[in-house]
Amino acid sequence: MNNVLIAKNLRKVYASKGVTYTALQDINLEIKEGEFIGIMGPSGAGKTTLLNIISTIDTPSSGSVIIAGDDITKMNEDKLSSFRRNKLGFVFQDYNLLNTLTIKENIVLPLALSKTNHREIEKRVKDLSEKFGIEDTLNKYPYEVSGGQKQRSAIARAVITRPSLLLADEPTGALDSKSSAEILQTLSDLNEDDKATIMMVTHDAFAASYCKRILFIKDGTLYAELVKGGSRKEFFQKILDVLSTLGNTVADM
Repeated sequence: MNNVLIAKNLRKVYASKGVTYTALQDINLEIKEGEFIGIMGPSGAGKTTLLNIISTIDTPSSGSVIIAGDDITKMNEDKLSSFRRNKLGFVFQDYNLLNTLTIKENIVLPLALSKTNHREIEKRVKDLSEKFGIEDTLNKYPYEVSGGQKQRSAIARAVITRPSLLLADEPTGALDSKSSAEILQTLSDLNEDDKATIMMVTHDAFAASYCKRILFIKDGTLYAELVKGGSRKEFFQKILDVLSTLGNTVADM
């Protein structure tokens, strides 16, 4: 399988009033097509910094990030904007849906911005709404639907452009346990059925147990790696074991 993402020697240093802080140090990672990767670590470990760099929101102090064959650290803002829209999908904890647009209008927005053919837009939104079970919500506004429906709509918007990499930032953080499990199963199905490549940042061991591989970050460096083998429950326990060495406290499954 080809690599969707290659990060080499990533380093990020923040400086303020003469004080420097190293958020990331010598991060090297690869994500192959069809992987479902989890990124975990204590607060302040560098998870968000890493996600922001890979998502083109931030830039590294040194190192390179190659996504789908393109080095995003060498792009100007115009190219980055186009790349972000066409090659990356984003799922956020707070959904980031526009309340002034219907669910359908939110989902198709990336394709509308790319001036995609109307017939193709209609086909894709029909396929995704059926896949995610949100056909009955398409003409409603975000404030009229549940949190789980909002997040499924956000995932549909994120994948409607068929991105090379789907980035999920605490996608179940605002949901109850039942909705969380449904969203995680949705992401897992996307990965299994559509071979979507997913990188998910999470603090939650239950959410991480749906991944196929997990990278743990501590103090800005890669601390450990787990590869799924056996059942999800066994993987969950292994995740808890690593988190305990990091000093994290997590609720029981």
